[in-house]
Amino acid sequence: MSKLIVADDPEILTEYGNTRRRLLQAGLGVCALFAMPAANAAYSHVYEKRLSLLNLHTGERIRTAYWEKGKYIPEALQAIARVLRDHRSGERHPIDPKLLDLIQHLHHKTGSSKEFQVISGYRSPATNAKLATRSHGVARKSLHMQGKAIDIRLPGVPLNTLRRAAMSMRIGGVGYYPESNFIHVDTGNVRYW
Repeated sequence: MSKLIVADDPEILTEYGNTRRRLLQAGLGVCALFAMPAANAAYSHVYEKRLSLLNLHTGERIRTAYWEKGKYIPEALQAIARVLRDHRSGERHPIDPKLLDLIQHLHHKTGSSKEFQVISGYRSPATNAKLATRSHGVARKSLHMQGKAIDIRLPGVPLNTLRRAAMSMRIGGVGYYPESNFIHVDTGNVRYW
């Protein structure tokens, strides 16, 4: 049998409200703990994650597993960073593993077996500043400078289909550049342009 609390005293009401609020917060925390494994359930059966990339500026390609048995492979991450380096300056920067997971999931979502064609991976601050002076489409604080963004296309997958697949994942930003035939994806806040 539930107990009805009736009170005119503000102290009792405040304490009741605080207790209720704490119970709700604790309940949400428990729900979050149970939801975390479910969020990774789609990948729980995955033994490895693989990527195939072709840098259109250098002609370099990489086909590699970058994650195995629940761990990222440092050598593979370094090799990917080399292929995705700033082709203008040669500078390298670590690529956010979440970005690799994002495009690996995007590849899976499209059902394609082709390699991603990379227009732009990492950009040094100097390269980004130079590009920003030439084009209004280049953000001055671009996530490319942090290894958290990539501009890609996927042969055999219409650009708008690739864009819709990326947007449906609701992970980071998705930019659409049909005149240049690529989409931008990043691991920043969810947003679309």
